Amino acid sequence: MSDVTKRIIVCLAGVLAVVVAVGVALSLTVLRPEPDARIVRTAALVSRVPGAVLPTPAAEVFPVPESDPPKPSGPVLTSALRPLITAAALGRSVSVDVLDPRTGQHLLAQAQTTPRTPASTTKLLTSAAALTALGPQTRLATTVVAGASPGQVVLVGGGDVLLARGNSDPSLVSGRAGLTTLARQTAAALTGQGVTTVSLALDDTLFSGPVRAPSWDRTDVSEGFVAPIQPLEINAGRSGPADYASRANDPALAAAQVFARLLGRQGIHVSGAVRREKAAPAAKVLGRVDSAPISELVEYALTYSDNTVAETLGRLVAAKSGRPASFAEVGPAVLAQDRQLGIPVTGAVLADGSGLSDSNKVSPLALTQLLALATDVNHPQLRAILTGLPVAAVSGTLLNRFSGPHERVAAGVVRAKTGTLTGVDALAGTVVDADGRLLVFAAMADRTKAATPAREALDKVATTLAACGCR
Repeated sequence: MSDVTKRIIVCLAGVLAVVVAVGVALSLTVLRPEPDARIVRTAALVSRVPGAVLPTPAAEVFPVPESDPPKPSGPVLTSALRPLITAAALGRSVSVDVLDPRTGQHLLAQAQTTPRTPASTTKLLTSAAALTALGPQTRLATTVVAGASPGQVVLVGGGDVLLARGNSDPSLVSGRAGLTTLARQTAAALTGQGVTTVSLALDDTLFSGPVRAPSWDRTDVSEGFVAPIQPLEINAGRSGPADYASRANDPALAAAQVFARLLGRQGIHVSGAVRREKAAPAAKVLGRVDSAPISELVEYALTYSDNTVAETLGRLVAAKSGRPASFAEVGPAVLAQDRQLGIPVTGAVLADGSGLSDSNKVSPLALTQLLALATDVNHPQLRAILTGLPVAAVSGTLLNRFSGPHERVAAGVVRAKTGTLTGVDALAGTVVDADGRLLVFAAMADRTKAATPAREALDKVATTLAACGCR
């Protein structure tokens, strides 16, 4: 079973840190005599990364701390966490790493180099590779071009699986590009040429190979956890707005059929059925809509643990590196890019880009080093990893976690990617401790017996990090 995600709102990229911090600060004012200053520090630490897109007032609301917060003591922190990481709920296959990115010191390391099943924390590796290989500002184009034969047009998928049926909406990530807008552009170009009847072809050749990973559970698609992976889809192939709505068996063809109907509404009659055909490389472009930037797609994939978006990013990394954009090449392409970043992925295995596969193996050390790089001013392209992490008790897959009376200390100051499969629970992210120091951590257990107790055990680890000055 994959991560349980509940979408609450779609936020503008770059504003998330401010909205989250302010919202949590207000809520904690009710619960505590004084609002927790670490919420301010969290946003400030994120804003230190070059390229951070924060509103102008943010510099006043979240000033960058000038002092160096006290360093935690490794032995003291280990003493506080040891009983938690040896809890029966986590089983006997547990790996943990807590890293101080400012000093590079590993404050607690238990089997930190041992590869474990990462579940959806895999998305961190895929995101880092995508941001570096593709570039944070790159957008994915869905185009319509003139076909090889007279009266033919070709709908070409460029990797956007968050297309909308309606108009493009610049305020959204899912729905930034709309097929109605594309149909209107195409119809205007065609009528300008005196064309009112066309045949429609679909070019979805950007991706190759099977549309489902061989190692996925057979119910992952049927239960709506992921769609068949193709280079254009409406709302990740969903049949409705719900996260776990049924998915189309052939999302690209379904999108092309919707597009044919939309052309009809614009006065362009589409004759015959949609058929697949590769567009000519230099074909005349009749219409184009662009996705949200890769940085926003990464934030979306991490916040909501969207498997389809993550898998698409992995395919695009493979294509960018000159490999076939197939499941067989996603893992090698992502790991090769991460290795170039200096992330220690020795022994890592990726059978997909989302973490649905239980064949994936990654060490906690790889995840903490990746997160440390994301805090480094020398890697501004990785900033979206920090801003995309779900926020404890506030957003994404952590919306309904860390809400208990003993976990309030972690609300808003723990930001972490969740990972859940049958028998696997993981949590990897950032935390600002009681002294205001930013730490990164990864905890992975891949032989758990019950999901809820294991999840609660990992939450206790993160909560203890948030509460502990550990000097």
